[in-house]
Amino acid sequence: MPVARTPHRHWRVTTAAVAATILAGAGAVSAAAESRTSAARSSNAAAQRGVLLSAELLYTLTTAKDSAAELTASGYDPGAARHGVDAYRLTYRTIDAKGQPTTASGLFTIPRGTQRRLRTVSFAHGTGVHRIDAPSMQRKVFLTGPSTTYASAGFATVAPDYLGMGTGPGQHPWMDVPSEATASLDLLRAARQFAPSTGHTLDRDVLATGFSQGASAALGLGRALHAGADRYFRLGALAPVSGAYDFGGAEIPALLADDSELEPRWGVVYAAYTLVAFDRVHDVYDIPSKVFRDPAVEELFDGMHTGPQLISALPRTLDELLTPYGRDLLTRPKGGLATGLRGTDSVCKDWKPKAPIRLYMAQGDEQATVRNTANCAAAFQEREAGVSVVDLGAVDHQKSRHLGSNVQGTAQVVRWFSSLRTGSNR
Repeated sequence: MPVARTPHRHWRVTTAAVAATILAGAGAVSAAAESRTSAARSSNAAAQRGVLLSAELLYTLTTAKDSAAELTASGYDPGAARHGVDAYRLTYRTIDAKGQPTTASGLFTIPRGTQRRLRTVSFAHGTGVHRIDAPSMQRKVFLTGPSTTYASAGFATVAPDYLGMGTGPGQHPWMDVPSEATASLDLLRAARQFAPSTGHTLDRDVLATGFSQGASAALGLGRALHAGADRYFRLGALAPVSGAYDFGGAEIPALLADDSELEPRWGVVYAAYTLVAFDRVHDVYDIPSKVFRDPAVEELFDGMHTGPQLISALPRTLDELLTPYGRDLLTRPKGGLATGLRGTDSVCKDWKPKAPIRLYMAQGDEQATVRNTANCAAAFQEREAGVSVVDLGAVDHQKSRHLGSNVQGTAQVVRWFSSLRTGSNR
């Protein structure tokens, strides 16, 4: 797809050079020098987080009618469309799951013909396996419907591609909430830098939402904002949809259960993705053959296989997928997997948001057990945090209740967000 340069301003950022280390003796770098260099690199990465590297105008929806047509084509409710939309891909600096410097991309959509100051929505997308399964890489599809919905309703909207997706390097650390949160926050920072070149500024109250994998990412972002991770942005509201908030305690057991309410094919996909993705960050296994009967399963999650390719190549049952050790590891997590799950499962625990929260879910969800939502709500209620659970009912999109929850949830969330007053206007 041809792209046009961003109007008004050309963005270009130069990278500060890392000081050369003086070689000692025969040229070996001392451990102390390596440590100092690593510390300097980490410090520089932290200072550079959120720096905008480039912005590309991907497409324009000139009028509200055009936005409504785009939403209809994507399978979403066009009822909230009031504006045309400009959609940009932003590339920015962030950190990876190990805290090292990297880059990422994301979609930034803004309404046309609106006032200078825009309310800010952050939408985190659901699971994808190919690196183009990301908002800034596609159009008129399920992925971009929420961004178009919020922008056409009058919100500035950021939608991170996540690490290792979109134009970002490396492999995607799926369900790693800390890196999802940093990628989301740093995209907000990059969007704030870019917004004035479009004639806008971003309101500081962030309305955080997301679907499936992105529901946990939205909670991770909300928690970071609540803790004061940014000097400007703060949490305005939370509205995650159909998340695996209790991934280790509810989702994985449901995937492994013989009488699971979840579709068996998703048990195979998510069991495999869990082991591969968590190993990338937390060193879960030594070699793939220790957990997979066919070690080539790991290669399917290289970011270059499409969803249909992956599903057709995977075994049909968990017994065909996993070795006894692999199944036991998922049943009773230990080591790196247990460490990773503690972080993933903490999104609803041990904090009390001051902002309003609504958790959206659908009956009969074939991919995310509804116990996730119940357990998340209970964790917030234990802290006496005000949380409402919105049951969307039996909603379908392409014969999927899970996907249907995003379509119907987006229609309800945009109305709720529109009804809220921003902190700056209270």
